[in-house]
Amino acid sequence: MTFLSLTDADRDAMLAAIGVDSVAELFRDVPEGVRFGRELALEPALSEQELVAHLDELAARNVSSADEISFLGAGIYDHYVPAVVDAVLSRGEFLTAYTPYQPEMSQGVLQAIFEYQTAICELTGMHVSNASGYDGTTVAADACFVAKHATGRSKVVLAETLHPQVRQVVKTYAIGFGLEVVEVPHRDGVTDPDELREAATDAACVIFQQPNFFGCLEPAPDLAAAANDAEALAVAHVDPVSLGVLEAPGNYGCAMAIGEGQSAGNYQSYGGPHYGFLAARSEFIRRMPGRIVGETTDAAGERGYVLTLQTREQHIRREKATSNITTNQTLLALAGLVHLSWLGPQGLRELGETCMSLAAYAKERLADAGAEPLFPDRATFKEFAIRVGRPADEVVRSARSRGIHPGYPLRREYAGMDDALLVCVTEKRTRGELDRLAEVLAA
Repeated sequence: MTFLSLTDADRDAMLAAIGVDSVAELFRDVPEGVRFGRELALEPALSEQELVAHLDELAARNVSSADEISFLGAGIYDHYVPAVVDAVLSRGEFLTAYTPYQPEMSQGVLQAIFEYQTAICELTGMHVSNASGYDGTTVAADACFVAKHATGRSKVVLAETLHPQVRQVVKTYAIGFGLEVVEVPHRDGVTDPDELREAATDAACVIFQQPNFFGCLEPAPDLAAAANDAEALAVAHVDPVSLGVLEAPGNYGCAMAIGEGQSAGNYQSYGGPHYGFLAARSEFIRRMPGRIVGETTDAAGERGYVLTLQTREQHIRREKATSNITTNQTLLALAGLVHLSWLGPQGLRELGETCMSLAAYAKERLADAGAEPLFPDRATFKEFAIRVGRPADEVVRSARSRGIHPGYPLRREYAGMDDALLVCVTEKRTRGELDRLAEVLAA
């Protein structure tokens, strides 16, 4: 069905088939007091040609990273997405697939999810992964709920260096989950393990980010140890691209690893949709939200895939459910799997090393241009914060008039950082573009 008409003749035919004389008669049982009583205050309808022209005009107001040199990160990143991703995702079997409600009939989709789970486990050093989550914020709230179930405690501790939107979503969910949220302030761009240990007393979990929102590398093993000392679950929020060069959370004592998967295989897409990931040690498998796909053999001894676990309220008693989300992000998670498979372990390492090398070069060039690092003594991955000497919002507006988006103003999230800018350098940026950024900021 490619077109639904709505002519007067069509409407009269439908009314005649129903057996009423008018549309108003359809609503005769609705009391007058609750009816709207007038026409909607809408502009006259446009013709198809006029509508297409109007939509084109609206779309032209958007600016993408293809239109200007972008150093904007802060959670969504301008990484290269190889052509093979779109080639696989455009196959009808994947593109039109929905939630596997009849799972055994969806072997291709189930295998894709199974392989995705395997890749996430290998990346994070965890035993089990779910079939993905909606994004990197909601999986943090899910992790808190898992921790509450597992420990019987209702306090969660968040590092202030955790992405501000992640912290806000956790606080929003906390009301329904019955959680108390405690935040640990940063010290010169990172989290102090001793402060975290003290705050984690009687906590269900501790969530920190590696690399953190400022781009700095946290003392992650020490933070995980501090949480474990307080018998709280250590949860690391990680960038999958960073795991080609940084240690996996499962190898330094974390109970769960979560994150936003966009940087692996997904376009920026003006902020979404993307996919989140949640992986954990095997002891938490029955408390994990969403779906988990497993491998088995059928009656003929052939390999097959099944939905091993579904802890959603559609499948089990609501009071025992760990998630009320109706689906996962299968297609976008598949894009992540294709990208990671295309890179391979060595390619992922080279990608991370390229980002680090270019970011180090950018820091040197920007320092020469008078933009000093906000946290000069901290190691970074692909993002870093600088001081630009005047309100960062003004710098962004001025730089964009020169065809460059220089980064994210930190004053929006952190007091006292009015002149601070978060700069992101991915493998797509060239040294020439970094030189151009330095020239623009110097000007």
